[in-house]
Amino acid sequence: MADYGHEPLLGTFLTPDAADPGGVIERARATERAGLDYATFQDHPYQARFLDSWTLLNWVAAATERLRVAPNVLSLPLRPPAVAARAAASLDLLSEGRLELGVGAGAFWDGIAAMGGRKLTPGQAVGALGEAIDVMRGVWDADARGGVRVDGEHHTVLGAKRGPRPAHDIGVWVGAYKPRMLRLTARKADGWLPSMAYADEAALIEGNRVIDEAAAEAGRDPREVRRLLNINGAIGARSAGFLQGPPEQWVEQLLPYVLEHGFSAFFLATDDPGQIARFGEEVAPALREAAARERAAAGTAVGGRTSTASAARRGGIDYDAVPDGLRDAAVEPGDREYPRVRHNYMRPGAPGLVLRPATADQVGEALLYAREQKAPMAVRSAGHGISGRSVGDGDVVVDLSALDGVEVLDRRSRTVRVGAGARWGAVAERLAREGLAVSSGDHGGVGVGGLATTGGVGWMSRSQGLTIDRVRAVDAVLADGTQVRASQDENPDLFWAMRGAGGNFAVATSFEIEAAEVGDIVFADFAVDAARTPDVLRRWGAAVEAAPREATSFLMLLPARGGQGPLARFQVAYAGDDVEAAKRALEPFLDVGPVLDQQAVLTPYPAVLVAPHGPHTGGGGEPVMRSALVEHFTDASAAGLARVLSSGQTMAVQIRAVGGAVNDVAPEATAYAHRHQNFSVAALGALAHAPALDAAWEGFLPFTDGMYLSFETGSGPGLLERAFPGPVLERLRELKAVYDPDQVFDRNLPIPPADRTA
Repeated sequence: MADYGHEPLLGTFLTPDAADPGGVIERARATERAGLDYATFQDHPYQARFLDSWTLLNWVAAATERLRVAPNVLSLPLRPPAVAARAAASLDLLSEGRLELGVGAGAFWDGIAAMGGRKLTPGQAVGALGEAIDVMRGVWDADARGGVRVDGEHHTVLGAKRGPRPAHDIGVWVGAYKPRMLRLTARKADGWLPSMAYADEAALIEGNRVIDEAAAEAGRDPREVRRLLNINGAIGARSAGFLQGPPEQWVEQLLPYVLEHGFSAFFLATDDPGQIARFGEEVAPALREAAARERAAAGTAVGGRTSTASAARRGGIDYDAVPDGLRDAAVEPGDREYPRVRHNYMRPGAPGLVLRPATADQVGEALLYAREQKAPMAVRSAGHGISGRSVGDGDVVVDLSALDGVEVLDRRSRTVRVGAGARWGAVAERLAREGLAVSSGDHGGVGVGGLATTGGVGWMSRSQGLTIDRVRAVDAVLADGTQVRASQDENPDLFWAMRGAGGNFAVATSFEIEAAEVGDIVFADFAVDAARTPDVLRRWGAAVEAAPREATSFLMLLPARGGQGPLARFQVAYAGDDVEAAKRALEPFLDVGPVLDQQAVLTPYPAVLVAPHGPHTGGGGEPVMRSALVEHFTDASAAGLARVLSSGQTMAVQIRAVGGAVNDVAPEATAYAHRHQNFSVAALGALAHAPALDAAWEGFLPFTDGMYLSFETGSGPGLLERAFPGPVLERLRELKAVYDPDQVFDRNLPIPPADRTA
């Protein structure tokens, strides 16, 4: 006997009548008009008098606006679970999260056999349904690496592609009555969905007992399994029968099922429009009100966390104090969505709380709340960061991914507004419709906020400059929650600092950027034998510096391994669709070294930013990266970098061309002051071998001049001075004392504020 504290849900259980398809849709619309939550439909595809339920669910979802839908229940013996999962995810996306999935092992075996199904013993049915649920959850887990693998007795899926990910966590409700199936429900499902037509009150009480015990044995809080019930009755004159009287009698009779038996969802089996209206307009609100009144009197928490989820909370965080406006945007350890938000793309993480504000006001609330906690705070935009500074262990993470808007403000001036949580691949797609583009990194999954406050070395840097060079204004939230706008005319000091060191000063929420006119570009890819690595570096560097500004090149050096010598792969993006001019620009790159492969295409700019967006899954080790800037690849600097490559301590060396328009900007114009170097160099290694990589990198540093902040994962002494030349660092320290004297933003190579008392 228990009240599990779920908000009551009410809906209809409609007949999918093939003789009156329009009437079925109208009854679903009537369900929505009556204020009910769900329309559900039985699934017996072997019955010629019934519409196919899956087709019907799609039609109903399209014909309504807020009504949620569910099969009641889906006959899984006739629907391959991987296919059913993908169909469910598709409908959930199209309906914006309005699907739940009632499932069953099939009750009418003669019909199932007639459709090609195989009759199972009760034990086999339990195993088959459990395997099917595993398959479906595997398909929905789009962020996990590798394909879905379930090698079961009844379902074998070996490497099926995952996804798409549903719009929300689809609840799996099992329609079952027997003890073994109830125990499966307790272990794997989100809800139990029996019918009063097949189970009396005593059977429901016993079913609850079995589920509660089995859930506890499986380490789950029984509240994790919602109890739902199909009911029959007629709203009318008072009668001695159960659910056969006026609305107040229905409330009187259903209320104990909520407060004593733990049922919190009721689906009325009826096709009568009058009954639908009275159930939604008279019974449902009265039942909700009565349950709320009784719960308040008893002190019963509604919608609280389960004990399993609460046990996963981390120390130093007052979870109950999360602002009301952020509660729906908060993800804790123990929440089903937590695995999706705990890591970023490059690094595993274990934050104590992830807040996902959707407005600048909410960003301010999140910052003020986070400052009051004893846990560290981190900010992340779209979650690509290689440094791992935005996924700290036990941190309160302010995740900006909901601030992902992309808007063209003025096509004539090419001014666009981009949310800090957007990804550059999505930005490129949106702007391409207007014939515009912003040079912005080389990976579509990179977040706007991190790149547009640090620098932004992209495929068109030599013609457009860094991303920060195109920023015209920044909307931001300061450490005290104040919203500010920074531009040349408003808060110009902050505007200067936000372009190159923004992570130390405020949380950027959006950027106004001057885009460039860009149509198709020529994109070439080369593979070169790098056995003579210094020669390859010198020739490639010379080709880059001699190339017209329309050509920007990125090079990756891969060390010798597996009997194969070192390899250089580099791309050249020519920012224009003049194929003949592009050919002339590309020809010198054929002399970089012995060419193993080459190709060039005329392609839309967004095509070169296509990249996976899923987060890290926590496996595969943690990367480290060391960063430096180089003016020219001389004999000495090329030989020094070749030694890093051959040291055995790096997985790859990446070099991105800057120069050109990047160096047109005066060093003092932005906090990124490195305006004479032509190349950004980064060595990628594994965390376990970081000391050895550092030793190899030290030998190369004498040939370098500065550092690009986004490609550095270290935190040792001297890094700030390499990232920010002396006068720049002093100015930043002065501004830090003004805008963030308490050093709230201290994760991205923290800049100490100037001592104003000295």
